[in-house]
Amino acid sequence: MNNSKPGQLGTGSDSDDSTDDMPWWQSSVVYQIYPRSFADSNGDGIGDLRGIIAHLDHLERLGVDIIWLSPIYASPHDDNGYDISDYRAIDPVFGTLADFDVLVAEIHRRGMTLLMDLVVNHTSDEHPWFVESASSRDNPKRDWYWWRPTRHGATAGEPGAEPTNWGSFFSGSAWEFDKDSGEYYLHLFSRKQPDLNWENPEVRDAVYEMMRWWLDRGVDGFRMDVINLISKDSTLPDGVCAPGQRYADGFPHYGYGPRIHEFLHEMHECVFAGRVGQFLTVGEMPGVTVGQARLFTDPARRELDMVFQFEHVGLDHGPSGKWDPRPLDVRELKASFARWQDGLAEVGWNSLYWNNHDQPRAVSRFGDDGPYWAESATMLATVLHLQRGTPYVYQGEELGMTNVPFRGISDFRDIESLNYFAEAVDQLGEEPEKVLRGIRHISRDNARTPVQWSDEPQAGFTAGSPWIGVNPNYPTINARSQHGRAGSIFEYYRALIALRHTEPVIARGAFEMLCPEHPVLVAFTRTLDDRELLVLANFGDASLEVGKLPGPILPNADVWRTALTVIDNYPAKEGVDNLILSPWQARVLTRQLN
Repeated sequence: MNNSKPGQLGTGSDSDDSTDDMPWWQSSVVYQIYPRSFADSNGDGIGDLRGIIAHLDHLERLGVDIIWLSPIYASPHDDNGYDISDYRAIDPVFGTLADFDVLVAEIHRRGMTLLMDLVVNHTSDEHPWFVESASSRDNPKRDWYWWRPTRHGATAGEPGAEPTNWGSFFSGSAWEFDKDSGEYYLHLFSRKQPDLNWENPEVRDAVYEMMRWWLDRGVDGFRMDVINLISKDSTLPDGVCAPGQRYADGFPHYGYGPRIHEFLHEMHECVFAGRVGQFLTVGEMPGVTVGQARLFTDPARRELDMVFQFEHVGLDHGPSGKWDPRPLDVRELKASFARWQDGLAEVGWNSLYWNNHDQPRAVSRFGDDGPYWAESATMLATVLHLQRGTPYVYQGEELGMTNVPFRGISDFRDIESLNYFAEAVDQLGEEPEKVLRGIRHISRDNARTPVQWSDEPQAGFTAGSPWIGVNPNYPTINARSQHGRAGSIFEYYRALIALRHTEPVIARGAFEMLCPEHPVLVAFTRTLDDRELLVLANFGDASLEVGKLPGPILPNADVWRTALTVIDNYPAKEGVDNLILSPWQARVLTRQLN
């Protein structure tokens, strides 16, 4: 793994090809842990901190540098921990603060760093702040959240009486009526996740104080959940309602609010400026554009270090949205990759990922989880890790974990999926099986089934009954069967991660996308000084002869035919033409320039 000493937060300039001043996180790899599903140490069926500690050797062996921990705070778990009721307490299902301190120490002892999930667009409705806010209209914390009266001329609590016509990300209205006070509160997600009012400086001060408290405890930074939503247009105008839809899209009024840059700069100055240590800030930003990302991650602006954007994982959404999936168009994928690579080439930094706790398993979504399971899993990894940006590995991805054959709606636990099913079937009258097809494909629960550690009962995740069912393919897809086995997905990920640590061209080299219009071939170069890499990947189940494609597909094709192979997800063969790719093959070649 990379044991070089990290640099200061936001240091370095992306326009400089030298690696001497390169921020430490640009050559690092992040591993995301969803604690509830990672490893259970006490047999209650829920993953916990002691379970994570017991498996840190797995992560050290993999070679990752940064661990991002999804929320472990006290919570009613309406949205599996993203509804926080106490920012300074560990939820008892995960352990104690003493357990957390041991985890931090063990992570640091292995040369890794820890990112906490920072969820401050909203809290739980059981957080003391909201309990006070809701207690009366004149409570001092009333303005800590977004409270508004009934729409003029409407009857309180009736459909259409909400202050705006915004829809929630989790279906239904973004407003909940509070009978006791006679007003509505805003919740862009679950009704149990009221939005904090960042216009109030007391809210911001409380958040910054809490962040400093965690840094004092040894945390190395934060991944900030939907952080671009914290600034709203304070006039709260109605959104545009699409034909046939009951609620409107309010995103234009809160997705990139008027004070978002001010808030993030203030956060940096109040939390990180002048603090001794090495820290990292990652902003999860649905809907962010390349231009906006450049501003957020420009080191000179002192806001964030990198963005976490969603453009590429929305490409398979159909006309009716994410629940109406369509096949991926590889040409659109390449255009998205190139747009972000080119847009952040001189300044700014991007997160690279296929999987996370909110996305289904990539090998099932964009690859082939049947005959070419291993090949497509490693091909997808190669395309991702060889780009410029910081790669993320989501738990189980390094094993090739797949989507789950959910039988019916009772198998699901995700509030987003359950709410959508209820709305589509009960309110809109759609066929249950048709709705289930979309949910099975794209539901977040695909990523939330337990990590498959072994072929023992419950995949070695728990000695009890797991909170969500284990994928039935765990006897063949598990960590124990892959550790140390040549050709396994795990060992391939180890090799990819090692490449980023040892090859500066991967972290800092220039990027050029080739053959943008080819329907299954992904090809791009990475160049730094006199070193050039060519990445070739076949997104198809038929062989592909790149050298025989019509037109100027690949410059210097004859040179590349016999170039040195850096990494290949198929076994090496003597005398093979480098430009012939088998189904779902990825091959990385290198040459010296001049």
